[in-house]
Formats: sequence, structure tokens, C-alpha cells
Amino acid sequence: MKKCLFYLSVIALALFVSVAPVSAKTYVVGTSAGFPPFEYIQEGKIVGFDVDLMKAIAESQGFEVKFQDISFDSLIPGLNAGTIDIVAAGMTITEERAKVVDFTEPYYSANQALLVKEGSGNTLTVLFGNHNIAVQTGTTGDLWVEENLEKTGILTGKVTRFDTFVLAIQDLINGNVDGVVLDTPVAKRYAAEKPVVMVAEIITGEQYGLAVAKGNKELLEKLNKGLEEVKTSGKMDELLKKYF
Repeated sequence: MKKCLFYLSVIALALFVSVAPVSAKTYVVGTSAGFPPFEYIQEGKIVGFDVDLMKAIAESQGFEVKFQDISFDSLIPGLNAGTIDIVAAGMTITEERAKVVDFTEPYYSANQALLVKEGSGNTLTVLFGNHNIAVQTGTTGDLWVEENLEKTGILTGKVTRFDTFVLAIQDLINGNVDGVVLDTPVAKRYAAEKPVVMVAEIITGEQYGLAVAKGNKELLEKLNKGLEEVKTSGKMDELLKKYF
């Protein structure tokens, strides 16, 4: 009888092990949470379009995600160092970035814009001459200002580079700079919530992509497949309506 009970116990244990759920792989998603409505802090949590998009992709592909908020210019180094697995941060696909990371198919298109302080009377002319402009370090807005305004001598004032747009916008509100150059959808969000005004849109035709370490084909395929499923299921339209 004891032997029978022993064998039954072994069989039961084997069956339990065979049917026990395997823990889903968890990927660390790097973002820079001062870029509403794509990623921002609300009640102490990272929320936004990119956050919900990554959660939807993870659900469709059977993996888990946890988010890490770091400065924008630390995202690509983080991928290369292996401290994060994915970048979801409204990151524009550029030729230079594509040399060091792999991008998914584009998921959003945007241009650059100029914000000025409400009631300042400032216009597009703050991009010329002796005016002070703020940008976020490492963004395409930063690169656009450098290439088109600083190097050409069109702008002779100071360009202040911040780790986040939160600090850049606060400097604008405080009157320390005359304008902030940033992505159009983000500019519109700040204009709706802060005493700032969008006075110009700069047509740059940018496309955002999710990024992974160079050569990580397996994860890239998962993300592209997930993006496609999110689009075809109608979830993408739902998220666009929610945030824009």
C-alpha cells in the first residue's frame, strides 16, 4: 500500500510539473517620461500612449514588460549596455540611430513645433537672431536646432539643453528662454495644460519606432508582429483616440 501511495504521489507531482504554467519572459522597457502624451508621470506611475502600446504588444505576444524612466540620451546606451531591452519613447527613426540599434516598423508620424510663453508676444522670429531656445538633449528637435539654426548662424542666442522637456517647459514659463522646439503632438499637449502657445510647426516628416539592441532579431520580430496585430485588431485606433 505504501509503495502504491508513493508511486501515486510521484505521478501526481509529475503531472503538476507538466501542467504548471511557465513564467512569461519579462522585458525591461526604457522610456523618458516627460514626453506627454506618449509617456509621462501620473500619480507616481509612468503612463501614456507608448506605455499602453507596449502593454498591448506584450499581451499579444505573450511576454511581460516593466518600465524604466531614464533620460532620453541614455536610452540607446542603455540598450547597448543591456540594462534595458526595448526603447519606447517616441523615438524618431533616423539613419544615425539605425546604425547602432534596430527599429521596428514605424507606428507614429510627427513634425517639430515651436512653443513660446503665453502672453509674451513672441512668434516664429525667436528662432532668428539673439534669442534663447531650449531643447531636450539628444532629440530630433535638438538636432534640428543645431543643424539649421546654430551651425548656420541664423540663431545667435543661447541654446539650453535639458534632460527632459518638463525642465525645458518650466524654463520657458519662468521667462529664461524665448522658445522650446519639440515634437508637434507633445507641443500640443503642453499647450493644452500649461501657459504656453504653439506658434509654428516645422515640417520634418518624422516617424517613431520601437528600438532594440542591434542584431536582436528575435525580439524585433516579436515587436513587429505585435504592432501588426495591434493595428489589425483595432487596438491602435483605440489608443490614438484615447491620447490624441
